[in-house]
Amino acid sequence: MTQSSPMNRFHLRDGRPARCLVIVPAYNESGSIAKVVNGLNEHLPEVDVVVIDDGSVDRTHQHVPASATVIRLPFNLGIGGAMQTGYRYADQFRYDVAVQVDGDGQHPPAEVARLIEHLLSHDFDMVVGSRFKDTIAYRQSKSRMLGIHCLQLWIHLLTGRRFTDCTSGFRACNRHVIDCYAHWYPTDYPEPEVLVLLTNHRMRIEELQVHMEQRESGQTSIPLHRGLFYVAKVAVAVMLDKMRDPWPHRKHKEITS
Repeated sequence: MTQSSPMNRFHLRDGRPARCLVIVPAYNESGSIAKVVNGLNEHLPEVDVVVIDDGSVDRTHQHVPASATVIRLPFNLGIGGAMQTGYRYADQFRYDVAVQVDGDGQHPPAEVARLIEHLLSHDFDMVVGSRFKDTIAYRQSKSRMLGIHCLQLWIHLLTGRRFTDCTSGFRACNRHVIDCYAHWYPTDYPEPEVLVLLTNHRMRIEELQVHMEQRESGQTSIPLHRGLFYVAKVAVAVMLDKMRDPWPHRKHKEITS
């Protein structure tokens, strides 16, 4: 595990330097992972990086620069399992902040610092990098935007909160959320599900407009009927999350603290 630089620009509310970790889930990202990690090192030399190689078959782990820690999963667990592995690592080594950055290069390293600064300066529990908060310039297919709008409305009905980018995986969270995720993390649809779950636990969530790179393929290859079926499954999952309490240990800590 690498040590954070003494010239740390990120500080907690009590003035202590914040120990920050970037979690990079990667599945068959041999062509982009080195660029992602090197970009993080260049823009955020004080931040540690852990790459979760989620059962890749293209030797992704061999392309990860030596500056990052690599955790290789024996088989593909999917985004939920990969991210929980990263949060357990963050919890074990007592990081104050964890940031999810995709291994495909869609999340610019320069924007990571903005997420961390916004999280710490406002004492939020989680900050979500939004593609749509202040602009709609980010290109998405009509079917994807329809699905996102449907989920936005459904989450608003369940929580009373309006999230402009409920499917964004570009997120920073604090120690409290790391603790929750290390105990349990959604497997199938983590991005929209945790918005409901954290809201249920009265966590402070905020969105921040960020720049994201366009995917190499601007159009989805998923047919419309499959996309609608996906939205329906997510809608059911988040409805069940409204009745779920996956982190009972949090209530015990609040009572005894």
